[in-house]
Amino acid sequence: MNQKTLFKTIHNVVEKERVDVYVVGGYVRDLLLGITKKKDIDFVVVGSGLEFAKKFDEIYDGEGSLVEFPDFDTARYVFTKELEDGSKEKLLEIEFAGARSESYDSASRKPKVIATSLEEDLRRRDFTVNAMARKVIASGLSSKITDPFHGQEDLKKKILRTPLNPDETFSEDPLRMMRACRFASQLGFEIEKETLSAVERNKDRLEIISAERIQEELFKLLATPQPSIGLWLLYHTGLMQKFLPEVCDLAGVEEVYGKGHKDNLNHTFRVVDNLAERSDKVLLRFAALMHDIGKPGTKSFIKGRGWAFDMHEHLGRKIVRQIGKRLRMSKDATEYIAHLVRWHQQPIALMDEGVTDSPVRRLVVNLEDNLDDLLMLCRSDITTGNPKKLNKRLRNYDLLEKRIEEVLEKDKLRAFQSPVRGEEIMQECGLKPGPTVGKIKTALEDAILDGIIPNEYEATHEYFEKIKDEYLESVEDWEKA
Repeated sequence: MNQKTLFKTIHNVVEKERVDVYVVGGYVRDLLLGITKKKDIDFVVVGSGLEFAKKFDEIYDGEGSLVEFPDFDTARYVFTKELEDGSKEKLLEIEFAGARSESYDSASRKPKVIATSLEEDLRRRDFTVNAMARKVIASGLSSKITDPFHGQEDLKKKILRTPLNPDETFSEDPLRMMRACRFASQLGFEIEKETLSAVERNKDRLEIISAERIQEELFKLLATPQPSIGLWLLYHTGLMQKFLPEVCDLAGVEEVYGKGHKDNLNHTFRVVDNLAERSDKVLLRFAALMHDIGKPGTKSFIKGRGWAFDMHEHLGRKIVRQIGKRLRMSKDATEYIAHLVRWHQQPIALMDEGVTDSPVRRLVVNLEDNLDDLLMLCRSDITTGNPKKLNKRLRNYDLLEKRIEEVLEKDKLRAFQSPVRGEEIMQECGLKPGPTVGKIKTALEDAILDGIIPNEYEATHEYFEKIKDEYLESVEDWEKA
């Protein structure tokens, strides 16, 4: 549904139900900024948002679905189209909410919702640039902008300011403090001085916000063109300490005998920005934020060598899993990030011309479909300000990628597993499923990866015949068929 048809359909319900409906928030703001592409539109109904949404659902006969939130007098309608593979692609999401005020008490994570007027609804919004409204009329949207808090002026000044006293605004919904950092990054705006001070004063209020909402807002920030703007604001205001203290621990430079290491926090934020220039994939950007998370726990000064962070990628993988649980991330997302963190040092070791094909094979097999993402992360990990060093290191990655393609082509590793499968091992050795079958299969795969035998059935089976007896000597009775 195009937006002209959408507004006309909504106006048909307006006339029938005799209520006023306004477009509010980011849609109005973005129109004034000349941003026309939008996948989300918020509507305020001066009446019941839920009942209005149900009436809209009754008359709209296209493809989509209504999701109701009765406790908040709100409903969301998601417009979709079906793809060839049977899945559905989201085209547009709209939300109908009754004009309301909402606030948190001192300890609750659920806001109290009270019906109110349009102006009171705008008053409770996060920032003046989001506290503007345009009425839905027969021809689309009214030219008049309801702007009681001078949001248009703040748009011109590129300032983020709260409609009310910022302490009150942030106390009502503490997530707005993170949103301020995100909008600063997304729009390139500055946070007004008193508003920024209020974030620092109220940072402890973030503790009442659910991990799911914090994760969602963090990922929106990471999706912005230059995430470091918002990340630095999160750090300096103390908000980041509330949900990612491990990232804060990256800050600072320690010196021994006049030798210091680089500031790993500054480096990390630069890596995130570098990656943002290469990929829109938010999880990959989060992996960039996590890539050196194990350094504070592995830092040591070794005489004659200097500062070292040995095995920080292994500790980093463990920390990522802890953070994933804390932020209520899915297991798949957490493991994807942990895997990239674990392997992000490996490509550097493969740039030595003397390195054999074996470690290249192992990298390919261990990373599988994530190999391209890993190499993108590694390229972004180069933050030197020396153009010659930068170009040299990037060229090294070009050579490594060429070498990987050569090994892939030569060894047929794209869908790697031993040509002699577990079923055949069990049949020929008279075994039931058990550890011995796994050990034999691993030995065959290691032989292929180490270049002892080619990735071909005949060579693998011949090697299997040579080694099977040494494994069968220690087989447990319960494994015998």
